[in-house]
Amino acid sequence: MSHDDTVSIGRRSLRVLGAAVLTAALTVAPASAASAGGHGHGHGGGGKGDPCAKRANDTYAEVLECVTLKGVMGHLKAFQKIADRSTDPNYPGTRAAGTKGYADSVKYVSGLLRKAGYKVTLDPFEFQFFFPVLLQQLTPTAATYGSGSFTNAPPGDVTGPVIPVDVNLTGDRATTSGCTADDFSSLDFSGPNDIALIQRGGTLPDGSACGFVVKARNAQAAGAEAVIIFNQGNDPSRETLIVGTLGDDPGVTIPVVGASFADGAALAAAGSTAHVRVQPPETRTDVNVIAELPGRNRNNIVMAGSHLDSVTEGPGINDNGSGSAAILETALVLARSKPQNTLRFAWWGAEEEGLLGSAAYVAELPQAEKDKIALYLNYDMVGSPNYIFQVYDADESSFPAPVVVPPGSTAIEDLFESYYTWKKQPYDDAEFSGRSDYQAFIEAGIPSGGLFTGAEVVKTEEQAAIWGGTAGASFDPNYHQPGDTITNLNLKALEINSDLIAFAQLTYAFSTESVNGVKGRPVPGKPIRLPAPAGPRGTFVTDGGHAPHDHDPSA
Repeated sequence: MSHDDTVSIGRRSLRVLGAAVLTAALTVAPASAASAGGHGHGHGGGGKGDPCAKRANDTYAEVLECVTLKGVMGHLKAFQKIADRSTDPNYPGTRAAGTKGYADSVKYVSGLLRKAGYKVTLDPFEFQFFFPVLLQQLTPTAATYGSGSFTNAPPGDVTGPVIPVDVNLTGDRATTSGCTADDFSSLDFSGPNDIALIQRGGTLPDGSACGFVVKARNAQAAGAEAVIIFNQGNDPSRETLIVGTLGDDPGVTIPVVGASFADGAALAAAGSTAHVRVQPPETRTDVNVIAELPGRNRNNIVMAGSHLDSVTEGPGINDNGSGSAAILETALVLARSKPQNTLRFAWWGAEEEGLLGSAAYVAELPQAEKDKIALYLNYDMVGSPNYIFQVYDADESSFPAPVVVPPGSTAIEDLFESYYTWKKQPYDDAEFSGRSDYQAFIEAGIPSGGLFTGAEVVKTEEQAAIWGGTAGASFDPNYHQPGDTITNLNLKALEINSDLIAFAQLTYAFSTESVNGVKGRPVPGKPIRLPAPAGPRGTFVTDGGHAPHDHDPSA
């Protein structure tokens, strides 16, 4: 990205586009507005003495005063209570799609939005609901381990001996476990219920990554009746439970389940036997929550979304209660505003099952309706405890995008970066990968952008020196784990990003000219000019920061 003295939008500058783009009305002090008064809507609106509940909130000063950390945390505490009270027999204590925890989350969000005056639609879609996978060690010790079925692996029920395949549990834990047929040649898989225990990692003879499907196919060919693939354990990001995908049409006819490194090491003990059970999935219907506030221009829609569901392992307060709570608080604060453009907010279902809710929503829209969406903003994990501020790299200044980046997306990136620069917050790029709910939108050619504070990737010494936190630990050590609770947040990151989410939504509520050329009008109030982006810090070399929910089939 070129960083001169103006904010570059595509190949044009904001100086050319005029005041309606980022010359903004802002009368708050540079300190975070979320600490200015504690006015929040965390329980559906402020009290009788709360000015935020009575006025239009159509200036930056008003919106940044009213979108508060207190309000966002109110929603997150509600999500935590919903998960705690969920008694779903399959997945208690979560808010996963298809469970009571998700249904109650939908009720909470939609109820507040209806009360605030939004037109709320519960948009249904069908998906495959997967029952809990059973992974029990029977001997030499008895234990039940967390697990899950690999995508596109079939159901099955197998009890038998566990046969480790070329595993390495010590030292650097380097391994090519299960990557070639030779790994199985000296092992006896002639029994009727043999379970292959395979370690993640390794490369094929041609130097390419040894995918999970390769390991599973080799085990099946050797005569295994079930496969357990456990994490490699060579660094902190590869120690937790691993459940991946076998890709499309894998040709695997036996169950394939995942395990953490520690559980895999326990299963590798001499004389180990285990019980693996994967039940057939069930077709269920769930909903996305869609809320709309009409603007003067009904044909230019500014859309923001976050997935509302958690993984089955925990309540999902950072992933993705954080994004869901931030856009909910923004929507409630803007409920009485009179925007130039129509505002539409979405809380997606079954993102954790493969971006299903958002994909179904975009697929069902007629082309004429897709054409009305000026832009889509995606917020997935914005309060990670060991955070780093990241912006989706639409201009590909740090990483080549593995997808086609819709024109106009760079303008969104620039707005986010200019805000961080204005607040004197360093930031970095996250690969524009399409690995969250913006995938369906960018495939439809809709300009998109988003924020991310990190998941399973380990923070480096350089990053810790810039953003603080702990080097050598993941950005979110509880990513996809039971520990993703109300205590699994960095309040500074959540506060700054909540303000930014509100700032961006108000900016585009009045003009999307920088993104799609549709003229609007300035945000009311005294204008100021945001600084040009300071530029990403460039602390990632090859992994792009791992934008959330990477469904990478490689090992």
